[in-house]
Amino acid sequence: MFEEANRTRAAMVDVLRRLAARGIGSALPDLPGTGESLKRTSDVSLVDWREAFAAACAAVPQPVHVVAWRSGALVDSAADVASRWYLAPQSGADLMRELARVRGLGGGEDYAGNLLSDAMIEGLAAAQPTSSGLLRVVRLESDAKATDRKLAAAPLWRASEPDSDPVFQQQVAEDIADWIAACAGGSAQQ
Repeated sequence: MFEEANRTRAAMVDVLRRLAARGIGSALPDLPGTGESLKRTSDVSLVDWREAFAAACAAVPQPVHVVAWRSGALVDSAADVASRWYLAPQSGADLMRELARVRGLGGGEDYAGNLLSDAMIEGLAAAQPTSSGLLRVVRLESDAKATDRKLAAAPLWRASEPDSDPVFQQQVAEDIADWIAACAGGSAQQ
């Protein structure tokens, strides 16, 4: 979310294009208060994002398989989906610690250029990624947390500028495609 999403958007779009080349359709929705939204970020809450994401999932052909990176895994809990694939999911508390650190560096009222509502801050502070249903968690080799698979790559979300890693993005696309196929074939495990 927020600045991390700006730094990883090109990499995510590349993964989606690689999935399209395999015949897997995808959508990357702008949530209220982000991208081209008419709402300001300061006027939305995590509940607004969850409702908007659930509505977006309901509006596309089924089955829907969520792919979320980092704190994006905090947004899909209200969505009716076939499965979830998370890359390095983080809790809302972890996200808020990072945002507070960045806010402290800037010395202003915003969080990395974003003014957040009290409702958003409260919602994020308590938020956890969904851990039920068909779920695959992939992490980088440098991450010690529990995972289904580890990938060797630098964390693109830590780069000072937007970046990409074609080898990593190919591995991510392949793992997502394999996960979706396993879910469709009934071999994915909860």
